[in-house]
Amino acid sequence: QLQLVESGGGLVQPGGSLRLSCAASRFTLDYYAIGWFRQAPGKEREGVSCISNSGGVTIYPDSVKGRFTVSRDNAKNTVYLQMNSLKPEDTAVYYCAADRGVVGRCNRMDYWGKGTLVTVSS
Repeated sequence: QLQLVESGGGLVQPGGSLRLSCAASRFTLDYYAIGWFRQAPGKEREGVSCISNSGGVTIYPDSVKGRFTVSRDNAKNTVYLQMNSLKPEDTAVYYCAADRGVVGRCNRMDYWGKGTLVTVSS
């Protein structure tokens, strides 16, 4: 079973930046699309990015487009989420997850990390 561990969360002021990491163990990430999701208190979990196994395709919702950038370094078995121009509404627990399907568009996630908390506040 693929294992994923998120890191990099913390407290940041509005307008600031954070970089989250998603590190895999037991298996490599070469054949997995990786999605980042977030869940704020009282809200439904939402996807904030998806990156294909090769890194050639990235997908973002309008809420984060232009501010968040996902990338991957398969040699390090790690996927990153660079978050810039952070807003209070970005406050949430952020999760990474792996999609092993051949489509690789984060429509079905097979493995999940436990999450890292991001708090955007002054």
